[in-house]
Amino acid sequence: MKKSATANEDTKPPLSVPWSDALQMVSDDLARRGSAERTASAYLGDLTQFAQWAMASDLTPVDVDSRQIRRYAALCGERELAAATVARKLASLRACFRTLREHGVVTQNPADLVAAPKRASALPRVLRRSELTKLIDRIPGATALEIRDKALIELAYGSGLRAEELIDVNVESVELDAEQIRVEGKGSKSRFVPIGEYSRRALIAYLERGRPALLSDPEQAALFLSKSGNRLQSSDVRRRLRLWARAADLPGRIYPHALRHSFATHLLDGGADLRAIQELLGHEHLSSTQIYTKVESARLRAAYSASHPRA
Repeated sequence: MKKSATANEDTKPPLSVPWSDALQMVSDDLARRGSAERTASAYLGDLTQFAQWAMASDLTPVDVDSRQIRRYAALCGERELAAATVARKLASLRACFRTLREHGVVTQNPADLVAAPKRASALPRVLRRSELTKLIDRIPGATALEIRDKALIELAYGSGLRAEELIDVNVESVELDAEQIRVEGKGSKSRFVPIGEYSRRALIAYLERGRPALLSDPEQAALFLSKSGNRLQSSDVRRRLRLWARAADLPGRIYPHALRHSFATHLLDGGADLRAIQELLGHEHLSSTQIYTKVESARLRAAYSASHPRA
């Protein structure tokens, strides 16, 4: 079973001044770069754990070299942390020492010389069109919450939004006449994403009949509201999607990101350009979008294996 932490933080002493100063520099740098709050929190948590480990050997930031970072990565592996978690911890260290180098605290970045462990290349879950239709049609749309959920899922699939982007959308960001929505993506980067006809109809129904019934504070800017009238949380999106996926008898656990994956894969199936998909998803690098070519390749190989007489 994978463990989520390298040590029990409750028994650790406070950080020394050199490490406390170093983490403050990193925190300021992440804020200046517009990093997402969850990303910054994860990085600083990783760095605190590393700092505690280093302090046990009387190491300050200027004492750390690549050999010690390799030892720490090996220790994480011995404690059965997932490869993705170890890779994130190394990314945190690279970011830390990059910042320290920019501030003249260290002369080189020792984490640059340490390779991240290879991660399993799992392809994203993609729902078939028939499954998506079944999922959305299963939502009756009789109550305010059902109207909201139908609009939420239509928009997640129809525009390929992350769960965090869905809950961050404000009413003023929806431009029904222009058939588009302004989205705040990772790193506080804004982009405009088209709204399809199905999403548009679901949003109109929600804005006319669902949201007014949920609204308790006229000053509330959030588009999607909870039953108490507050902005939805990511956990609410996951919970409601699971509820409707079970109601539709869809196999396996379905997460909000599966709707985003399905959006991108179905666009690729329909002949959309990879660069266009990159812009719609808000990916900074094309390499992040290229995973969908692997999905398409896997689908074609399966079709070949099942259909070709000499496969």
